[in-house]
Amino acid sequence: MTKGAAFVVGATGGLGRASVLALSRDWDGVAIGYHSSAEKAAQLATELSPGCEGWPVHCDLTDSTSVAAAIAGAKARFGRIGTVVFASGVAIEQPHVSRIEEAQWREVIETEVIGLTRVVAAALPVFREQGGGNFVIVVSVANYAFPPGDALSSVPKAAMESLGRAIAKEEGRHGIRANMVAPGIIDAGLGSSFLRTMYTPEIWEAQRKRIALQSFGSGEDIGEVVAFLASDRARYITGQTVIVDGGFSL
Repeated sequence: MTKGAAFVVGATGGLGRASVLALSRDWDGVAIGYHSSAEKAAQLATELSPGCEGWPVHCDLTDSTSVAAAIAGAKARFGRIGTVVFASGVAIEQPHVSRIEEAQWREVIETEVIGLTRVVAAALPVFREQGGGNFVIVVSVANYAFPPGDALSSVPKAAMESLGRAIAKEEGRHGIRANMVAPGIIDAGLGSSFLRTMYTPEIWEAQRKRIALQSFGSGEDIGEVVAFLASDRARYITGQTVIVDGGFSL
């Protein structure tokens, strides 16, 4: 296992949870960052791979003090933070651009884009001090194959992706990497809710047939790629976006 810990922001969501479980095979510890789901975080901490310590930690992305305290707490507990995974997001509907109100834009941008900048601001000094580290940022395939109604999600994700590339370019000299994972249609978390409540089964079946591998993805599909990018197996990969969509965007 890798010495030190992984820190997962948004760890109790569908993709965050899958990432925690995959990371727990590689790291001594995983800091399980949550906003309001303390019970889910505590339960998840009991499900990690043998030899990996799970540590639930409150992390409110709208509060820079909370974010800084969470990162500092993880550093104090584990000694080293090797990777920070950003898998948090706002639970949103899928309105078309003409129906999105300013308050909706502000909520998503504040939580996801500004929230990510707060995480980066807290983690970069830690990475520099210890001589390296990496970020893995979960974004969206919608920036490569846009489905109508996804702007409220994909526009902020485009900014997050750009920030990841900026980190990779500017911080590489300090041994710091940053990569992105762009999920397609995933039957986990918010994606599961969409598959069961949005549109008709016939529409989803048509979408499934559009995918090259003829199936929707799972949370584990995303978690495995997150864990790879976070590990030394990807030590020469930075500034890249790995699309995990089964061929949806082809």
